[in-house]
Amino acid sequence: MTKSVSAGSRALGPLKALNFFMADMQAGIGPFLGIFLLSKGWQSGPIGTVMTLGGIAGMLMTAPAGAAIDATSHKRRYVIIPGICTVIASALILLSQDFWVVALSQVATAIAGAAIGPAVVGITLGIVRQKGFNRQNGHNQAFNHAGNVVGAALSGYLGLKWGMTAIVLLAALFGVLSIISILMIPAESIDNKAARGLKEESEESEKASGLKVLFQCKPLLILAAALACFHLGNGALLPLYGMAAATKMNGNASMFVALTVIIAQLVMIVASIVAMRIAEKKGYWLVLLISFIALPIRGLIAANMISHIGLYPVQILDGIGAGLQSVAVPGLVAHILNGTGHINIGQGAVMTIQGLGASLSPAIGGWIEQKMGYEHAFMILGSFAVISITLWVFHSKTIIKECGYPVT
Repeated sequence: MTKSVSAGSRALGPLKALNFFMADMQAGIGPFLGIFLLSKGWQSGPIGTVMTLGGIAGMLMTAPAGAAIDATSHKRRYVIIPGICTVIASALILLSQDFWVVALSQVATAIAGAAIGPAVVGITLGIVRQKGFNRQNGHNQAFNHAGNVVGAALSGYLGLKWGMTAIVLLAALFGVLSIISILMIPAESIDNKAARGLKEESEESEKASGLKVLFQCKPLLILAAALACFHLGNGALLPLYGMAAATKMNGNASMFVALTVIIAQLVMIVASIVAMRIAEKKGYWLVLLISFIALPIRGLIAANMISHIGLYPVQILDGIGAGLQSVAVPGLVAHILNGTGHINIGQGAVMTIQGLGASLSPAIGGWIEQKMGYEHAFMILGSFAVISITLWVFHSKTIIKECGYPVT
């Protein structure tokens, strides 16, 4: 037992480092893809379409990845292998801007990245157990958002100086550092039963599909549906806002996009810590409600303030919504499925439905913009979260009754 505690203590530093470095590895050139393709003569519709293809591929792979992570005792591999694949796939865009090459790159990146989120959740649970998960997940997300800030700032600067090649190389460097970090986490520090939500004395649970876990648990289904509607609007807002800047404003577009990411991620650092503390006292339901409310306000401001001044409220609200959800969603899923042995597949199932909204968003937003303009696109995208708010408020008793509060 002492040996396990010692290994767990040694694992916390590398775990935080992993969350820091994997941020840029996962994001890669994602936020900069739109302006890069615009510079190569693409229009917003096709740009949104290739992003949607990647989103669909990631969505389809997330639940199977969660099931595989539940079953395996080698969880670190699900960070190492996707990290390598993500860097290689991003580099393909430098070789060719043909539609199908770009689409293949986005699909490969999404598939590789589908396992990383559930894997890190499982590894964290395996190290700190259910009791310590809320607090450690809050710290993980704070480090992850800090990594996004540094990655975006460096990407904006390097892109300005040396172009897209430098941004890809930076993602590769962060990928190598992520792999080093995960290898520094002692394998014996990860309790594989705790990592999937089983207690020590429990027997191995039966295999289950993501859909079975999702549809047999009403609170989980409500959560997934609310998140899908939210991300149907949220997914396209940042890329479209960056593209609006590139077409309507003077100045360097890559630096503007970098600034949009930096502002949001700085706010997310604070929001993730606040979410952790609210969850301890009031529960996750309130945290998620606040996150849903942020999107309609953000869409309204984005539609009326496509400017350097508008950038600040638009991305502050993005940081509030995403920062709160980064803590509340995995925490609530882990809480709902505690004791089932299916936490990681549950995470994957929720991410799959959430990903359905996020993957459709760029295509919907891109074509709306092409037909109606940026202002109408932002208003329509922001309105999707009204459905999320309605679902969440209407089913509040179900969430609170079946999950219990406060969450500890």
